[in-house]
Amino acid sequence: MLEYERSLWDQGFQYIAGVDEVGRGCLFGDVVAAAVILPQGLILEDVNDSKKLSAKKREQQYELIQQEAIAISIGIVDVRMIEQINIKQASRLAMKLAVEGLDPIPDYLLIDAEQVDIELAQEPIIHGDAVSQSIAAASIIAKVTRDRMCLEWDKTYPEYGIAVHKGYATKLHREKLLELGSTTMHRKTFLKNIMAESRQLELF
Repeated sequence: MLEYERSLWDQGFQYIAGVDEVGRGCLFGDVVAAAVILPQGLILEDVNDSKKLSAKKREQQYELIQQEAIAISIGIVDVRMIEQINIKQASRLAMKLAVEGLDPIPDYLLIDAEQVDIELAQEPIIHGDAVSQSIAAASIIAKVTRDRMCLEWDKTYPEYGIAVHKGYATKLHREKLLELGSTTMHRKTFLKNIMAESRQLELF
């Protein structure tokens, strides 16, 4: 998990930031990105792609990363902006906001399969959260942050099950949308195809 980082440290880069986002594929809620700079040489044994960790393990690793990191920053782009500029651009914007919030300023970015519109040396890595500790740490910070936001959103919209499905297009979520309609927190551009598919399935 440190192959990319070690190569960059050997080249003289000091502050390497891992960058990742969560919520790109959701029907509901904001997209959240995190940028994390870890100390050179630090090994976090259980840090991995946040999707591969249980909620309890993610929370544990979140606290550990908070303790050990040199810098952590969060970038959030809301539903209104997602609808305006599309989810790909919103994800990239969230990543940019996260990077811009780091102190110290990183001298290199390792990003999960994306590029950030910023004048910093960077490398996009496919499945980066599975091969880079820095990106995996960012994925955990972003995931736990967004999951906690989902718990708050669930208080406002308790009938939709947001705390359970986190805004993704699960069977429960689609059923609730068919029953109740959408909220102001739903991404309307995402719903068209999903709901059309759901209604087709109901016909058969």
